[in-house]
Amino acid sequence: MRVRISPGASIRRRARLVAACLVLALGFVPLDASVRLLVPEDSPGGPFYARLERGIVLSTSEWVAIAFYRDPRCVPAGFNLLNFFDFGNIPAVFACPLTVHGFEIWANGPAVDQAPIQSRLRGNGAVPVWFVSVGDYQSSLPGVTKAELLGMPSLLQGSAAFFDETLHAQGAAKQSMLELNAFGLVPDGRSFRFHAVEAAGIVREVQIEFR
Repeated sequence: MRVRISPGASIRRRARLVAACLVLALGFVPLDASVRLLVPEDSPGGPFYARLERGIVLSTSEWVAIAFYRDPRCVPAGFNLLNFFDFGNIPAVFACPLTVHGFEIWANGPAVDQAPIQSRLRGNGAVPVWFVSVGDYQSSLPGVTKAELLGMPSLLQGSAAFFDETLHAQGAAKQSMLELNAFGLVPDGRSFRFHAVEAAGIVREVQIEFR
């Protein structure tokens, strides 16, 4: 069954519709106390592909970094990654294999809450982290698709042997924040280190180093 959600639906309404899909898929019944779900054992994660979001782009003056939570090979070529959530492609988005695992903590559960209070994700061993120059990224705006990324001359398709992300989601946590750390290799043999911190919707720090 393919679920279609109209573009005009509010973010909160979309989130509740997604939660309803999760309830049907997982047979989950929310509890009165906080709920801890393992990813992917208890939860398929959210309907998103990569850490790139309108207004929260993790970049330095030279590079933009995009970490993929799901296998890039099954990301729709024309999907605007800046939209973050692919509400129009449920449940197919959940069939796209995760590159991470971890847990989510919900106040009541996905049938009730808009988002988890906290999530902690770690890499499965080779998390795709793509890097493009700021110039190439800006030339693709106002949208950024996988097809456009693959066509950028500066693209470096890195693979993170270590990936760790802690997220306190906006709309759920009292204080939203994101901290991401990753390191690995890019195709030319150099190593990379990627560190980012966002709080209250503002990117506070980003470090991208190649050696």
